[in-house]
Amino acid sequence: MLNDILLITEKHKAAADAILNYVLAQRKDKMVIAISGESGSGKSELTYLLAKLLRREKIFAKPLHTDNYYMTDPLKRKEWRISRGIENVVGYGEYDWAMIHKNIDDFKHSRRSEMPCVDLVTEQVDQLITDFKTVDMLIVDGLYAIKAEGVDQKVFIELTYLETKEKHTKDSRGKEVMDEARWDILGQEHKMVQALKPLADLLINTDYQVVEVK
Repeated sequence: MLNDILLITEKHKAAADAILNYVLAQRKDKMVIAISGESGSGKSELTYLLAKLLRREKIFAKPLHTDNYYMTDPLKRKEWRISRGIENVVGYGEYDWAMIHKNIDDFKHSRRSEMPCVDLVTEQVDQLITDFKTVDMLIVDGLYAIKAEGVDQKVFIELTYLETKEKHTKDSRGKEVMDEARWDILGQEHKMVQALKPLADLLINTDYQVVEVK
């Protein structure tokens, strides 16, 4: 997402270092890594740091943020969710999975691809053109990222929105105004995200340590 603000801490750096070791140990051509977790758990921070670490290894890794793929307009999404019932619509079905999978397939086949990109300042959806010929790895991040097809390594952050509650109420990024509806949305996302935990290859526990799933 364009103009997103990252809140990077030492725990994010340590986790990214640990994930890097797993990635390098299982490296393959056109590898896809996915990072899932609830809002505020650190997905964007880990994605950025991992991509930078891979660059030091002379591996070009491009982030793909699934929050760019909502099928509703950012400015109208909250009203749309409330009018249809948050518990009925918040979840996997809000995303354009066909486009996500197309972009992943374009990456795997080194094609030129058009990808949506939300500008958080204007809340408009722009289009980003990427030539995947020069990209070695793809890092897909988002609430339900590990659900995507074609992923080679799946990372799941166990922190829930309740454990990052202070961040939601005091976050300087200004993504959404916190009110009762927003808390209800976070609660519904919690249910949907936690259902994906069994798919993970690596878990980042509540102490932000990386644990391999046996």
